[in-house]
Amino acid sequence: MLTSPDGEWLLGWRRQARRWTGRVALAAAGVAWTASAQGAGEVRGEVRVAHIYSQTGPLEAYGRQTAIGFRLGLEYATGGTMTVASKRLAVVEHDDKGQPELGRALLAAAYSTGKADLAVGPTSSAVALAMLPVAAEHRKILIVEPAAADAITGERWNRYVFRTGRNSSQDAIANAIALDRPGLKLATLAQDSPFGRDGVRAFRAAIRRGQVVHEEYLPANTEDFTSAAQRLAERLQDQPGRKVVWVLWAGTGNPYSMADADLRQRGIELSTGGNTFEGMRQFNRLPGMQGATHYYYAFSRSRPNLWLVNQHFLRYQQPPDLFTAGGFAAAMAVVSALQRTGGGTEAQQLIRVMEGMSFDTPKGTMTLRREDHQALQSMYHFRVAAGASAGQVPDLRLVREIPAEDIAVPVRNRR
Repeated sequence: MLTSPDGEWLLGWRRQARRWTGRVALAAAGVAWTASAQGAGEVRGEVRVAHIYSQTGPLEAYGRQTAIGFRLGLEYATGGTMTVASKRLAVVEHDDKGQPELGRALLAAAYSTGKADLAVGPTSSAVALAMLPVAAEHRKILIVEPAAADAITGERWNRYVFRTGRNSSQDAIANAIALDRPGLKLATLAQDSPFGRDGVRAFRAAIRRGQVVHEEYLPANTEDFTSAAQRLAERLQDQPGRKVVWVLWAGTGNPYSMADADLRQRGIELSTGGNTFEGMRQFNRLPGMQGATHYYYAFSRSRPNLWLVNQHFLRYQQPPDLFTAGGFAAAMAVVSALQRTGGGTEAQQLIRVMEGMSFDTPKGTMTLRREDHQALQSMYHFRVAAGASAGQVPDLRLVREIPAEDIAVPVRNRR
């Protein structure tokens, strides 16, 4: 049985949702899918969207959530017609397997032989970095979701690249805001990857009152964290004041197993950002732990999130996960941009309307910053409920929403 931190209001939401939205059949079959244009008026043409993500590989779970969210987001944004400005949306999905060179080749083929007007994805930051030059070469739009490395909208950015997903700095700054206190001593544990190093760099820069005394990086496929826990404990145990290990981890592995080591006996706490339900299964063993996340289904009460939570429960018998909302947001950006261009897909036309564009998402309004095309968005400071019991859905409570204007994300591109 599913449990939630806010079960009463969630049940109320679902009752309310049934009054104003019906179940619209999701037109999805195979790897290429469109929807019936019934009720959409006369259809004059087609917009082809390539969605490239990890259907297999280490980040398969993230990719699967993003794809579900993208489909639901298109359904919501088009009222179930899968048309915008009298053009049918046709989405073709591709599996990059988490491999940068494959992702690059798939995007090039989608733009050329596949005649894609624009593309969305990928899941992995390494794949995204390989894909960026392809968008510039073909002069076509790439909407990055959910790859998070800062360099995507930083030093490796080009004007054809927009990102609806949060970046590593937004994650890290929000976590720093949630944790930073005078006298705090911190050590960090992250994967040795662009995602991990970018995140720790931003986290360290955002800490103002506390102090980061050690950084620990491990291979992304690490399964045994015993030695890392020992090194972290040795660096923190003699420090005065409150001591915290902040964890930034994606994919496989369970760094929260370090709580079973003697960190707690040495007065050292664990903290981390949000993750998928599977990634957060261990959170309920750490009541009182605080951090920040870019999405948790029970936190936002926006109209799109109301629809998303309701429909996801109806179709999948569970709430939407971390990356589902990101795919939904990317779909909302696609439809919003095409509405503004009247269905036009020429890159310069899309760039003009997307720079500075604000659009609805399950998290509320996002805005694509003109300078680097990064989506500015709220984050959520959470606390693991006291007395939480082990279960698939983590029991998180909202401490407060951190508004986008409080998250000072540096502009790092060379525009």
